[in-house]
Amino acid sequence: MTIKPIRNDDDLKKVLRRLEKIFQAEKGTSQADERDILVTLVEAYENTHYDFGPADPVEAIKFRMEQEGLTPRDLEPYIGQSGRVSEVLNRRRPLSLRMVKRLHDGLKIPYESLMAGVQ
Repeated sequence: MTIKPIRNDDDLKKVLRRLEKIFQAEKGTSQADERDILVTLVEAYENTHYDFGPADPVEAIKFRMEQEGLTPRDLEPYIGQSGRVSEVLNRRRPLSLRMVKRLHDGLKIPYESLMAGVQ
């Protein structure tokens, strides 16, 4: 395993191709170690060279819904009545701090992903 810094987008593409081959490596193997190192290098390169902007709280909520197989009705304990859930998911109402805390505590959505929309 020869690891080199990622200096440009061509290097990044090579590393990503390598990651595709070893991404499912079994824990404790040399390929798993290589994968972990390469992921760290990719993150460092991307954080330095790309501005991804702030997280989108609605997309974070929708992502968690998809992961957990949740419906808008399942969000009512965290956001409020169905009308309020609809307003949040359709970006007509921002999240309140109370909603953020409930979503974080109940659905384990990171605060960083939810706080971009708090007013």
